Amino acid sequence: MRYNNFILCFTLLGIISILSLQYVWLNNTYILIKNNIFIECNNIIEEALKKETSIIAKQLPEGTRIIGGANTDSIPQSTYLYEGISKLGYKLSLQRIDSITNLLLKEKNINNRFYIRIINPKNEEIYASYNKCNQKNALTTIESKVIPIKVDLSKGIQLVLENPQISIFERMNILLISTIIIMIFVIGCIIYQVKIVSKQKKIFQIREDFSYAMVHDMKTPLTTIFTALSFLHSGRLDDKPETKEKFFNVAKEEADRLLTLTNKLLTISKLENKKMKMECEKIALEPMLVRLADKFKVKSHKPVSFEFDLQTPEIYADAEYIEEVFSNLIDNSIKYSKERVDIRVSSSKNDLYSIIKIYDNGLGISEKDQRSIFNKYERAAAGSRSNKKKASGFGLGLNFVQQVIEAHKGKIFVNSIEGEFTEFIIYLPLMVKEL
Repeated sequence: MRYNNFILCFTLLGIISILSLQYVWLNNTYILIKNNIFIECNNIIEEALKKETSIIAKQLPEGTRIIGGANTDSIPQSTYLYEGISKLGYKLSLQRIDSITNLLLKEKNINNRFYIRIINPKNEEIYASYNKCNQKNALTTIESKVIPIKVDLSKGIQLVLENPQISIFERMNILLISTIIIMIFVIGCIIYQVKIVSKQKKIFQIREDFSYAMVHDMKTPLTTIFTALSFLHSGRLDDKPETKEKFFNVAKEEADRLLTLTNKLLTISKLENKKMKMECEKIALEPMLVRLADKFKVKSHKPVSFEFDLQTPEIYADAEYIEEVFSNLIDNSIKYSKERVDIRVSSSKNDLYSIIKIYDNGLGISEKDQRSIFNKYERAAAGSRSNKKKASGFGLGLNFVQQVIEAHKGKIFVNSIEGEFTEFIIYLPLMVKEL
């Protein structure tokens, strides 16, 4: 169990590491794409201003010259051009710049809302803007660098892109899809790992419960056998033949009980490992069922009645194992019943199967238990049913029944309402040449 916990912790640590690396990767990619969009916005607003300047230049009188100045890091040469145009009485059209910018953004597959504004780079005072009404819906923005249009740097034009996440995520779509797939895979691994550990814990608990139940229930017959043998060996019963015979029968019955349990365990193991072959033949149902009915009427400490409705008198099965199947189901009907139990066995057939139904008016099985009654050691694990119904055992009977039926290439189902009835329905192939 410590090993399982170690594996689980190690797996969770590995998953957390993978998710952390994935987050760093996504975050760095997001920042990189955002910076690329920022650079594209700078280039676009510069290109839009150049085109706007070209449009205005065509309107200037022929021979007009604009005197520039020194090109420095803070004052680009184009700024002298923009200011010169302004001094000649021509103003930059924010509407035209907006239209040009819109076309340039679409060329870059950037379809976000944006606006153009004239701003003071020093104190960020806004003098004018175009299409600024969209700003109220923006969660975040990308602001391009301010391109000065005054030599004293008191005014500049800037492009503001709203909700850049749309474009960023569009460029990350393949990465995001792969991340989602990885997340689903990782979550699936966690769930699968937890299920495995949980199943292993359950198996461990079942083994402990079964071992306890096995030792506890074997102790009684072994003690009885030991006591009976002690009396027989002592010679104190030599002059009491009837009592001696009674002690002998008790020891024999308890020994048979232990042998039956041992053989059942070995049979289940062989069936699970596909090492047992069914020797099938045609079997008459009525003699077998009558023999079982007589046996259980004698053994039972409560009134038991049997009713047979055998529309199909024969089945094709292994006589030894199919009789053990019916014996287990009838035994369960008697164990889990009220003061009196009525058992009805019927048979019929369709084109493929012989159908045998074993019905009783006992305590029934809850829907929850119906999903697990065929599991190995189910009663030993559940425990509560034994206490509630006052029936002992190891939970091998119904698993044995299922294994035998499946070895016949057949099927078994249960239909029950708690507190009313239980009915087991067995389907056996009509004729199978090889099993």
